[in-house]
Amino acid sequence: MEITPLIEERLKSLPAQPGVYIMKDELGDIIYIGKAKVLKNRVRQYFHYTTNQMPKVRSMVNHIADLEYIITDNEMEALILECNLIKKYRPKYNISLKDDKSYPYIKITMNEDYPKVFVTRKVTHDGARYFGPYSSAYATKETVNILRRMYPVRTCNINIEERMGKVRECLYYYIGECKAPCTGRINKEDYRQMCEEICEFLDGHQDRLIAILRDKMENHVKNLEFEKAIEIRNQIDSIRQISYSQKVLKTVEKDMDVIGYYLSEGDLCIQVFFVREGKLIDREHFFFSKIDEETIRDTMTQFVEQFYSNISHIPAEVVIQCEIDERELIEDWLTTRRGSKVKLTVPKRGEKKDFVNMVMKNAQDMLENYRDRLKNEMKSSHEALKELMEYMDLADKPYRIEAYDISNIQGTNSVASMVVFENGQPKNSDYRHFKIRSVSGPNDYSSMREVIERRFTHSIEEAERLKKEGIDIEEGKFTSLPDLIMVDGGKGHVSACEQVLNAVGFDIPVCGMVKDDRHRTRGLIYNNREIHIPVNSNAFRLITAIQNEAHRFAINYHRDLRQKQAVKSLLDDIPGIGKTRRKELLKYFGSAEAVSRADIEELKKVPSMNAKAAEQVYNYFRGIKK
Repeated sequence: MEITPLIEERLKSLPAQPGVYIMKDELGDIIYIGKAKVLKNRVRQYFHYTTNQMPKVRSMVNHIADLEYIITDNEMEALILECNLIKKYRPKYNISLKDDKSYPYIKITMNEDYPKVFVTRKVTHDGARYFGPYSSAYATKETVNILRRMYPVRTCNINIEERMGKVRECLYYYIGECKAPCTGRINKEDYRQMCEEICEFLDGHQDRLIAILRDKMENHVKNLEFEKAIEIRNQIDSIRQISYSQKVLKTVEKDMDVIGYYLSEGDLCIQVFFVREGKLIDREHFFFSKIDEETIRDTMTQFVEQFYSNISHIPAEVVIQCEIDERELIEDWLTTRRGSKVKLTVPKRGEKKDFVNMVMKNAQDMLENYRDRLKNEMKSSHEALKELMEYMDLADKPYRIEAYDISNIQGTNSVASMVVFENGQPKNSDYRHFKIRSVSGPNDYSSMREVIERRFTHSIEEAERLKKEGIDIEEGKFTSLPDLIMVDGGKGHVSACEQVLNAVGFDIPVCGMVKDDRHRTRGLIYNNREIHIPVNSNAFRLITAIQNEAHRFAINYHRDLRQKQAVKSLLDDIPGIGKTRRKELLKYFGSAEAVSRADIEELKKVPSMNAKAAEQVYNYFRGIKK
């Protein structure tokens, strides 16, 4: 490639120090983020073309219009910064964990006198015990429900020390799901012992816990306390039932993650198996495309970095199918995060190698099933689009469909959603939200006109700008035009949309998705007539999916706006509580309503809150003026 004067200037200024480099395209969007031991040497390698340069790298370099860098004191800082920036910007040429999410953990608030047990996705250094991560939120919640039946711990947020003797037992006590420590039905020592046993179970020491419980049961029998003995027997049965479902690896005694993959025809599936105390407790999988043998080592390196930047619990050992770059640096980083030694191993033989092979076979099976499912989905989508074309008498199958929905409550916080389906499948990256600006009150027709006008005016302006800059218009965010527009509504909504399209010069078919009296999809309005679509057809299923998705996307955005407004009205006027403290309060308690119910001691536990600030919040919600 021809190096531009700007890039040449940037390359000359690169320092011989560790850091992170950031590649940008013509639009200023970040397309790649990397780290380097020596920035000067690493970045220059991209612009020295060789026959061994990978196609992916050549493609990326051709799109680089500018680059920046951030100097760090050492490689470790560069690695941490790289992980954080990739999570924030999700560059096109870095691998992206499409299933990236905050994993569910089981939290036990052992930092409190009377701990609680619940599921959380936020891990903080607050002195509580966290167990996980788990890939299934449902299974995690079920585990907590079982634990609560085995050990009836409290679920409330009241300050027990302050309220002791001032409250009565709640419903949970009478149905056997709480020991009512708030009324002294159980003392602090026995309650904490119950929570210690939950920790023992989640730590994987089921056999040890069963032995402890069996001793307790026998003591109760000796003392003729048969009801208590039966209760403990039931707990033992529940623990055994959960334990039996776990695959046991007899020669592995420590926590370990095993990472394997299967690559075929550019598609990659990576599997991670979580082993705790020698037992396989869970697994997770990730799919990637456009990967080849030449890039697999780099892909696995990026995967390990990104995956463990999202995980709170780092195991003592990570077993990987193949070698990765900078293994020692990543080991040091993981060791720092864990607080004790972490070992990265690539086994060549023995049980660990057999385990890796098992993970790899699971990845192969997952990838093949994924392909079969994708093939069936594509076949169904192809048939749905063909049927839709025939029902509407269109000239061709509508490859790209855009659907719009308006959401408001009595005309307040009016918003619109735009969802996109390409080849019958949702294209989430092209979804857009619109906050209605020019319409006051519940006027769906005017709102629809505004949204369509903004969307297609933006398309025209963006296309003109890209042409002037000599950039392919396909690079634009609004320049891809639909083959069909669907609006949630009837003739009025369709007419409003068509008026705008005619005014801006676009000839795109528009149909309305109408619903019956039960608010279920009924058919389409097109060319001033209603088209009946058989409910058992592929076309009907596609229309229903599009309508539901447009509605979901609009409702979620509307809900977010209302929540932000509610938070503002509740927290913004509290003296001495600025943006940082508001954020910390919401992060700690989960909602503004929960903040309003908290007592001073609970408020003081929030990071950045001192005694004075906690008192101000407490007094504000209770109308106390000082």
